[in-house]
Amino acid sequence: MLRAQHETGLVFFPAFDWAISPTHPEREERLLYTQDQVNEEGLFDIQGIHEFKPDQVTLMDVQRVHFCVPDPWKVMTESHFISAGGAKTIGMAVMEKTVERGFALVRPPGHHAMRVVHGSRGFCNVNIEAIMIEYLRAAYGVDRVAVVDTDCHHGDGTQDIYWHDRDTLFISIHQDGRTLYPGSGFINEMGGPNAVGTTVNIPLPPYTSDEGFLYAAENVVMPILDAFQPQLVINSAGQDNHYSDPITNMNFSARGYAELTSLLQPDIAVLEGGYSIEGALPYVNTGIVLAMAGIDYSHVREPGYDAAKIRQSPDTTEKIRRIGDKVLNFWQDRESIREKVHGGKTFDKRSRSIFYDTDNIQEAQKETIRICDDCSGALKIESNSSRGYKVLAIHIPRKACDACMNQGYAWYDAEDPQKYDGVYLQDRTQDTYSVKQ
Repeated sequence: MLRAQHETGLVFFPAFDWAISPTHPEREERLLYTQDQVNEEGLFDIQGIHEFKPDQVTLMDVQRVHFCVPDPWKVMTESHFISAGGAKTIGMAVMEKTVERGFALVRPPGHHAMRVVHGSRGFCNVNIEAIMIEYLRAAYGVDRVAVVDTDCHHGDGTQDIYWHDRDTLFISIHQDGRTLYPGSGFINEMGGPNAVGTTVNIPLPPYTSDEGFLYAAENVVMPILDAFQPQLVINSAGQDNHYSDPITNMNFSARGYAELTSLLQPDIAVLEGGYSIEGALPYVNTGIVLAMAGIDYSHVREPGYDAAKIRQSPDTTEKIRRIGDKVLNFWQDRESIREKVHGGKTFDKRSRSIFYDTDNIQEAQKETIRICDDCSGALKIESNSSRGYKVLAIHIPRKACDACMNQGYAWYDAEDPQKYDGVYLQDRTQDTYSVKQ
């Protein structure tokens, strides 16, 4: 009988009762075809591949990561609680060594959801990977985590959540933001002043094929992962780089995804995008499961696959090599860049305009971070949305020093709640969440 080399757990949650519209690419069929394929291939008959049922995340699980405006009930549906819960279920199974690796095949997705949430961006309401990661940190004492986002769209929400976190390495391989939503994810986006270098972006040119993706993974991603030495590697396993995807412009194959997974060897994978519902997802997901389990995936092939037809051009190959060299140069120079960014300042500020394309909301943010050599820094965010909400959100990081903890509470205590629709405090040192209204 065929047996997995690595005990692997799967969670399915198609979210039958949630879709943006009946014909929208982000709908339940995204996973129903995969479920059928997994059953037809007999993957659950393989010893060492196990299915788990998702549970819901708690309110505290969400508030450990997000400031939901005005509250989680206005931002999330039951399906969002269960989708995040599916990721949490797999994370717990891996941490408790019930399985060695796990794949959460769930929807709705999450990697475009930022720390402050007013609604849905890029089909994402809350960040299911971040909710899982922060639960594992609170429950199991996990410290250093790497997230490798292989969705075709830049994972700008995950980047935002971990922009100031020096213990989380976020790497995103995606189609160049000059050619695709959300228009971000450039090489010089390296993290906040206290965490320069822990954000790594690898923007690839349109029509990159297996050769380019695997080159970037082997020659750029893997050396950086090896240097960072994470305790957990999480793959945000977006599948819209596939050559048949209707909303992107890449040329990755199902076999390529399996090879990428085999190279990364993630502890946990969480489904993100991917909208070629019949032609790609069942085969890509099957390949990923087999690769995670350490089983031969050489027979995985989607209908109509033609390697010659989707092969990248020599010019694309050269562009990818130059991009990889530049990313590695930035990574190697991260300490000198960090010193320049600090510049003897006590605080650093940035202002941003954020558009929620799915819900048609415009948000204006003013962010203040305390520059700190000892921790990730106390963070204050003033947020105004076109729906009329004005909030102040304060984040005290998980390993805050005394000075940053005191700064966070000073900001919170000094603010008159009458000026805002809510003053929120996330104190990760105590794992508490407070609101003044």
